[in-house]
Amino acid sequence: MASKSKESSYSVAEMISKNSGKSLNRSVEKSIPWILFAIAGVSVLTTIGIVFTLIFETFTFFSRVSVFEFITGTEWFPFSIQNPSYGILPLISGTLKITGIAVVVAVPIGLASAIYLSEYATDRSRRFIKPILEVLAGIPTIVFGFFALTFVTPLLESFIPSLTIFNALSPGIVVGIMIIPMIASLSEDAMSSVPNSIREGAQALGATKLEVALKVVLPAAVSGIVASIVLAISRAIGETMIVTVAAGASPNLSWNVTDSIQTMTAYIVQVSTGDAGYGTTIYYSIYAVGFTLFLFTLGMNLLAQYISKRFREEY
Repeated sequence: MASKSKESSYSVAEMISKNSGKSLNRSVEKSIPWILFAIAGVSVLTTIGIVFTLIFETFTFFSRVSVFEFITGTEWFPFSIQNPSYGILPLISGTLKITGIAVVVAVPIGLASAIYLSEYATDRSRRFIKPILEVLAGIPTIVFGFFALTFVTPLLESFIPSLTIFNALSPGIVVGIMIIPMIASLSEDAMSSVPNSIREGAQALGATKLEVALKVVLPAAVSGIVASIVLAISRAIGETMIVTVAAGASPNLSWNVTDSIQTMTAYIVQVSTGDAGYGTTIYYSIYAVGFTLFLFTLGMNLLAQYISKRFREEY
């Protein structure tokens, strides 16, 4: 038995020696990790460069505008010649309004889709439905924007006569539709990773299929589900083109969803397309708004990671 093992070990060594001539030469093999490290380093350095640029230009803005005014001001009129105002609360209000509507639309539909795909759909149905659902994620957001402006808004006007052509409700609903695939796909992956033995145990105790899905599988996969929702919220906060096309450009601090609003991303687009000259306070304001947006999305991503680690179930 020992001689057989020795023979087997020798055969493997011999095989490696025999194939060494066919593989990459030793110097190339040694350089591969360094090449991959350099590629990864470019990504890291690019991220650091973007963050430092954002911080540097934001400090330039705050050398001209009070931080207190920026954080607590309730009016955002940077283009006013007589008395420009740089209170970011109206932009944050518009952003949160769009995000809240999107979450109300996307979470129930996304979770229902995930439960169906994970617990009820056959393999054939899953292979057919899931790619179609994920096609939504590949549609350009500018197309979603025109869909909100030319289809959803006129449709909503038949139910809400006071709805203006540019409003928060229509783009909020469409942003919700846009993030459905993210919630459905990631939640379905989390639910599918729950071992079948847990399902079978619950069924053996007399639980129905719906009870197994809602009271066993859903709690077992809660870390992945919540993380998917938080990531989807982060995507909704950073959405740009839909709100730029369909929400208007009227920053106002109110919770009325039928009026025109402006989000942080929409303001950045407005200024970046040439409404302000380089070096002006308005120009630097987009970096301050972008830095605020960066803090929002960073916070959501950190929250998603914390939830994923805190509530992760090991099977």
